[in-house]
Amino acid sequence: MHYIFEVNLKPGYSAEQYADAWIRASEIIQRAPGARGTRLHRKIGDPSRLLAIATWESKAARDAMESRLPDRVQEIIAEQIPFVEISLIGEFEAPEWTVLPPG
Repeated sequence: MHYIFEVNLKPGYSAEQYADAWIRASEIIQRAPGARGTRLHRKIGDPSRLLAIATWESKAARDAMESRLPDRVQEIIAEQIPFVEISLIGEFEAPEWTVLPPG
């Protein structure tokens, strides 16, 4: 499953600053059972908007991690609150339909 959220950076805060915190938190979160990686994307033409995608073995695995979020991750998230607005886009199942180029 994919947990997808949008990050809007407040004026004066850069994607690089947020990415530093995001990487530190993600490195801890990825130790949880069922974690399958995270990705952070910049929006083309809008450097103040990012798209984050966390991939999990299952919703249950993600929910279990969330219920026992490590203190250090909570601290990193709290440090970011003054600088960003985060909107959950949603939780999505793994793709049922995939079309890839040949070869």
